[in-house]
Amino acid sequence: MRILGVDPGLAKMGYSIVNKEGNSFTIVKAGTFTTSADKKDPIRLNNLFNQLSALITEYQPEHMAVEELFFNKNVKTAIRVGQARGVIMLAGSKSGIKVFEYTPLQGKQAVVGYGRASKHQVQQMVKALLNLDELPSSDDEADAIAVAICHGHNFAVQKNWGELI
Repeated sequence: MRILGVDPGLAKMGYSIVNKEGNSFTIVKAGTFTTSADKKDPIRLNNLFNQLSALITEYQPEHMAVEELFFNKNVKTAIRVGQARGVIMLAGSKSGIKVFEYTPLQGKQAVVGYGRASKHQVQQMVKALLNLDELPSSDDEADAIAVAICHGHNFAVQKNWGELI
């Protein structure tokens, strides 16, 4: 199964393409899409949509796992991240792939075993689980990998228990 993991953001959007075979995960590609703060939000959102759509076209994931928005005290930031999530989900839907959502706690739980793990702990465990030579280049990238791994585990359990819709 090929999974696209996405950590939403307007300024920085983490992404990962992860293959799952049996109980093993391998990284195909991971990185961060960035947008310039000097551009208007509609242009930034369009850029994210285009970059994500191109990634989907190139790597043909079967599923997309998107990190849900956590409560943010800064309403303006929360709204902008929410808009980015909408663009992400639209790109997945228009491409015909199945889109799943997971909380940040679920992603951390899947890779670290503790939902309140630090960003550094997530990076360390992603490196160890995927046998990478170095840490992911950013927190956003590590979170995107974590949510993809989370989906790989959850999908297998749901499939085995017949809980998928």
